[in-house]
Amino acid sequence: MPDFFGTDGFRGRAGEKLTAAHAFSAGLFLGHYFGAARSKRCRAVIGKDTRRSSYMLEYALAAGLTAAGADAYMMHVTTTPSVAYAVRAFSFDCGIVVSASHNGFCDNGIKLLGADGEKPGDEVIAPLEACLAGGGSVPFATDERVGSAVDFVSGRNNYCEHLLSLFPRSLAGYRIGLDCANGGAYNIARRVFRGLGASVAAIGCRPDGVNINRGCGSTAPGKLGALVRERGLDVGFAFDGDGDRCICTDECGNVVDGDGILYILSRYLKERGRLPGNRIVATVMSNSGLAGSLKKQGIAVEECPVGDRFVHEKMLACGAALGGEQSGHIIVGELENTGDGIVTALCLAQVLAESGGKFSSLLGGLELYPQVCVSVPVKDKSRALSPAVLRERARAEELLGGEGRVLVRASGTEEVIRVMAECRDKCLCNAICSALVGAVRGD
Repeated sequence: MPDFFGTDGFRGRAGEKLTAAHAFSAGLFLGHYFGAARSKRCRAVIGKDTRRSSYMLEYALAAGLTAAGADAYMMHVTTTPSVAYAVRAFSFDCGIVVSASHNGFCDNGIKLLGADGEKPGDEVIAPLEACLAGGGSVPFATDERVGSAVDFVSGRNNYCEHLLSLFPRSLAGYRIGLDCANGGAYNIARRVFRGLGASVAAIGCRPDGVNINRGCGSTAPGKLGALVRERGLDVGFAFDGDGDRCICTDECGNVVDGDGILYILSRYLKERGRLPGNRIVATVMSNSGLAGSLKKQGIAVEECPVGDRFVHEKMLACGAALGGEQSGHIIVGELENTGDGIVTALCLAQVLAESGGKFSSLLGGLELYPQVCVSVPVKDKSRALSPAVLRERARAEELLGGEGRVLVRASGTEEVIRVMAECRDKCLCNAICSALVGAVRGD
C-alpha cells in the first residue's frame, strides 16, 4: 500500500500525485470516520492557501464531507495555525488545510488536524491511506443526512481577535516589514500588526494563484531584507505559504533564521522565569553554535529529528516551553501547541518593544558555526542514499575528525535530499557540501 501522508500531510504535484479524486475520497472518509461511524454528524473546518489548485481541492473535500453526511465549514484563504485554532475554539471534529506550505505553486497538499488542533495519529492516517489506495468503501449519506457547506470567514476574524488578545502591548512607533509569500497570511498578518499600532510595510501580498513562495517569503527573505534597509524599518518578518513558519531580518536586513529566533525567545523567557527546566527543543539541523551559546546562558538544548511533530513530541516529553526548527517552525508552548509564524513574529516584536533597543542587539552572544545547506532534487528519495553517497559521507566525517558534522537526509515534504555540512572552517564546509551534493546527483 502506498504511503500518501508524509511528515506534513499528503503532498505532491496537484492534478498528478494529488488529485481532486483523492480530495473527494479523503473528505468522504473523514466525514464518515468522525461522523456516521460514531453515530453523529461530523463538523469539519477547511482552510486553504492561495494556489490555483487549492480551489479544486477545497471543493472536492467539501463534496466528499457533505456526501458522507458531514457539515463542511469553509474558512477559505487562511493559515494552517488559524485552522488549528478554529478546531479547538469551536469544537470541530477535525480540521483540514489545503496547502503545500513552502513548496512551489505546482504542488499542493492536504493537512489533517484532530479535535485538539494537532496532527492525528496512525489510528486515522492508516485507514485513510487504505481508503485512498482503493481498499474498502464508504457509504453515501441520503435524504436529510446529507451534509451542508457553511461559509465560515468569521472563524478567520475570530482568530485575528485571538492573536490581538495574546499581545496587549502596543507596537506604536515601530516600523515593521512583512513578507507574506503571496500566501495564506497575506491578510491576517497585516491586519494584526496594524491592530497593535505598528506601521507596516508589506510585500508578498498580491497572490495570483501561481506566485505563492515565488522569490519571496521565508524561503527567500532577500527581498524583505532589502525592504527593511531601504525603508529604515526596525525589523522584518517573512512567512511561508501557509503561515506556520517565520524567518526574520534585523534592522540592517540581515537574515535571522529559526536558530536566532530560538536564541532570542529562550533568553527572554528564562529572564522572566517562564522557561521550565531552562531547556528548549531544537532539531538535528540546528547549528551546533546555538547549543553552545545557550549553554553559556544556562539553557540546555534537547535534540530531536526534523519535523514540527517531533519538536512538539519532544517538548511534551521533556517539559520544554519552547521548541523549533532552523526553517522557522517555532512552537511557543505557553501560547500554542503548533507552529504559528504570526505568533512567532508577534513574540519577537514584543521582545523588541520591551528591550527598547535594536533588534540586532537581541542576538548578542550568539556564535554560530559556518553551515551550508543544499536541497538536491531527485526522482526517487528512497534510492537517493546510494552506496556512493554513504561512502562520501564517511569520507567527510573522516575529514572533519569530530570537529564538525554532516547530515544527508530525505525531505519529508519535497522530492529532494537535504545535504548539510557544518564546521569552523568555512572553506572546508563548502568543499564537503559540494562533494556530498555531487554524490547525491551522481556526478
